[in-house]
Amino acid sequence: MNKHERVVAAIKGEEVDGLPSSFSLHFPPEAAVGPEAVEAHLRFFEDTDTDILKVMNEHLLRQYDMVYTPSEYNTAVVKLTSDTSYIEKQVEMTKQILDRAEKDAFTQGTLHGIVATAIHVIGHMGEHYPWMAERQMLTDFCRWDEPAMADAFERIADYMCELARAYVQDAGVDSVYYAALGGETRWFTDDEFARLVEPGDRKIMKAVKDAGGYCFLHVCKDTLNMERYRPYAAEADVMNWGVYEVPFSLEQGRELWPGKTLMGGLENRSGAIASGDAEQARQAVRDLVADFGRTGLIVGADCTLATEQDRSVVRAVVEEARSL
Repeated sequence: MNKHERVVAAIKGEEVDGLPSSFSLHFPPEAAVGPEAVEAHLRFFEDTDTDILKVMNEHLLRQYDMVYTPSEYNTAVVKLTSDTSYIEKQVEMTKQILDRAEKDAFTQGTLHGIVATAIHVIGHMGEHYPWMAERQMLTDFCRWDEPAMADAFERIADYMCELARAYVQDAGVDSVYYAALGGETRWFTDDEFARLVEPGDRKIMKAVKDAGGYCFLHVCKDTLNMERYRPYAAEADVMNWGVYEVPFSLEQGRELWPGKTLMGGLENRSGAIASGDAEQARQAVRDLVADFGRTGLIVGADCTLATEQDRSVVRAVVEEARSL
């Protein structure tokens, strides 16, 4: 099997000649976008030999003026989503990367979900609010004026549906990695999540499927109510989350989403990959497979690896997975 065939077989729960794997990291600011990002991606793919070539996305919906009310926030989102250059730049960068990447690999574009994008909108305003303040502000705005925020979220969803379509049909990726936020229990309640977040998330994921791509759901952050994501199985082909970060085991994921292929099983910022040597990382893969089995598994990490990650260790993991 080549890389593409191996990943597709794993998605379908079929027998594979070796386990496929997927790893990614955020490149340093000077290599986040543009020609430098193209070269950084290609070096990472060559260094690690991972089966899934995941294109990162640092073309974010940003605005820098202060907003003080939900209405002002909505106005900012209206302005941002009227500009398609964010999509065009990301798609063009993806094309340039894939044009030079190996042709038998399985390709993927990163798409930030409703909540992640909503946070990006306020993340650089004023003096750059810290992460927790951004999350609190977004939650407060939703409780202050839900109709205004619901309108903003709907506009974000429509914008990201266009990126989903462009990724698959214009850039030619095989799949989209949908990074979902909002499941943390310390922010939205279950009812708020169901009203404000889930409809847009699933709308974008459906757009990936309708365009002809595979949809990989990544559930990000810790202290999550994973039950909120049970319905997402209708639009997702592969599930990935912080097994160690949430925490929520692969076995629990198998029960939550029966019949779905799972991606992950390894820590991303600690443990064998982050602080071990190549042999320790290989052993972690062997242990993972011994516990979980081979069927319906793509070896990966909870989330992105550290920017300074030793790539030779990642390559050892990739090679070990492919040998099993």
